[in-house]
Amino acid sequence: MDLKSFKETIEKASSIVIFSHVNPDGDTLGSMCALYQVLKNSFKKEALMVTVGKIPDIYHFLPFIQNVKKPEELDLKQVFDVAIAVDIAAKDRMASALPLFENAKVKINIDHHKTNNNYGDINFVQADASCAGEVLLDILEELSLIPDKDTAISLYTAILTDTGCFRFENTKSDTLKKAAKLIEYGADASYVARCCYESKPKPMVLLQANSIINAKFLEDNKIAYVCIKNSDMEKFGAQNDHTEGIVEALRQINTTEISFVLKEVDENTTKVSLRSKTADVSKVASVFGGGGHTFAAGCTIRKPINIACEKLIDEVKKVL
Repeated sequence: MDLKSFKETIEKASSIVIFSHVNPDGDTLGSMCALYQVLKNSFKKEALMVTVGKIPDIYHFLPFIQNVKKPEELDLKQVFDVAIAVDIAAKDRMASALPLFENAKVKINIDHHKTNNNYGDINFVQADASCAGEVLLDILEELSLIPDKDTAISLYTAILTDTGCFRFENTKSDTLKKAAKLIEYGADASYVARCCYESKPKPMVLLQANSIINAKFLEDNKIAYVCIKNSDMEKFGAQNDHTEGIVEALRQINTTEISFVLKEVDENTTKVSLRSKTADVSKVASVFGGGGHTFAAGCTIRKPINIACEKLIDEVKKVL
């Protein structure tokens, strides 16, 4: 890790912007809020946080999350000294905020996706890390920067959510050691778990129950999937982030090898989330310009949901 360049770049910067990926999750938001706090406390720098898409209600407890801005609130022609992407596998995952990143004088890339092509001027990409929050914690420790309580809460959230409460394959001994260290730094483990997993709004629960009931199965139940249309969202008054967790629930079925969820964005655009137990679903996502990890990946297919589903099934069968 090019820590010297990272530190010197931050110290010289007069303006800094931090990006999360579109439709943000606990890792990208937790890492962003943690980095915001570190820049404020350790470097005495005020940074701007930017995300595209609604911040899920369950993450409103994160310290400083109320300071996050939307691209439409900003001048996208503004030139920042430093732009930092956290948990963003590919640049296009910054969506409408991308011009701000591209215009920056120095670009820093902090991530853990194996499909990341090191698009920054300074890159910290660790494919063996459980999450971007873990990569950020490594950076802080190498720089001898001790996280305060708020930073620890944000980083613990990143690790907890991206490991699925320490259930996923990316949970390693180092992951647990780092989580324990963050608890020592002040993160309240039960509080974070309660906020992330026991505070679901009613529309989210109803949508997820309906989706699972209507799931379809192929290849002797080895493939489980569901298509969620906008009419389904309207029926339950659900928000886009309320689909989070459905693909994992389908993977939990004992016969399932690969699960996926297709979410209708509009009549010509479909968002896809893929999970597996043994197959490399990042290969499927890459066919459609997406990416991710071996057992967890995603993409966007520029087709109506029914056509997208057919094309996706063909590719999933190839890796099964």
